[in-house]
Amino acid sequence: MYKQTCTNLLSLSPVEVNKWLDSFDSVITDCDGVLWVYGNVIPGSPETINYLKGMGKSIYFCTNNSTKTRKELLMKGIDLGFNITEEGIIATAHAAASYLKNRNFDKRVYLIGSPGIAQELDAVGIQHTGVGPDVMKAPLGEFMAKHLTIEPNIGAVVVGFDEHFSFPKMTKAASYLSDPKCLFIATNTDERFPMPGMVVPGSGSFVNAIRTCAEREPIVIGKPNPAICQSLIQQKKIIPSRTLMIGDRANTDILLGYNCGFQTLLVGTGIHSLNDVAQWRNSKNPDDKKLIPDVYIPKLGDLLPAILNSITHGRY
Repeated sequence: MYKQTCTNLLSLSPVEVNKWLDSFDSVITDCDGVLWVYGNVIPGSPETINYLKGMGKSIYFCTNNSTKTRKELLMKGIDLGFNITEEGIIATAHAAASYLKNRNFDKRVYLIGSPGIAQELDAVGIQHTGVGPDVMKAPLGEFMAKHLTIEPNIGAVVVGFDEHFSFPKMTKAASYLSDPKCLFIATNTDERFPMPGMVVPGSGSFVNAIRTCAEREPIVIGKPNPAICQSLIQQKKIIPSRTLMIGDRANTDILLGYNCGFQTLLVGTGIHSLNDVAQWRNSKNPDDKKLIPDVYIPKLGDLLPAILNSITHGRY
């Protein structure tokens, strides 16, 4: 319904809202920027998600955040008031570890990332180099001659969010990737995270630095790669045409929906806005058209009053 029209749900009549609700059985939602911002819940989001679940919709949280394990994301969600289970969480740290496990990977991972990825790799028995700082211990010439150590048996470079990203890490990653048999895996390519008065680099910033240096293209695990939801589709847990993807970032969340054949809902509490949608509408680039959502709402919490209002005009 409303395919790539960016229809404002608040402009629909109760009967139209009711019909839209009838058009999907499953909901896949992004987390940061939709449900919460860092540690703070976005007002109305838990009540809306829990109500949708109470209506019988299957609910899945899908995040490109590679810093947390599924268990950590579960606890965060429960603490913020969401009625979820670990099986309902799709996270790139877990997905990256599963990807390697399913390939029967038996070498060591050079890891640029956070403890969440390390713990998920540990959980499936995959050895890795660990996380933390790797700083320049000397000027470049001396560093290359005396301090740079290239370890044997590295079969993959995995890159996620790393607050300790550095020149030594980029040098080592590119060096390992000079072997064409070494896998180059990115948890996601989110460029940045805006904060009041500043911008925090996202995993995509680190991935692109290594991509440039290594002259290699990564296997991207997270959104918008449809592989992140492939098991749900293959196991028939969701039907793409009857699945709603909710997100705040069009080039990951909405594009994932486009790539998988999901319906899409953009919320205005995160990265992209209606101004961005207007630019994509006017663009001559066909790839920009893929970023236009089916429907829009200022914040997810605004959906619950619309649902409740539709109850008196429909069968919900």
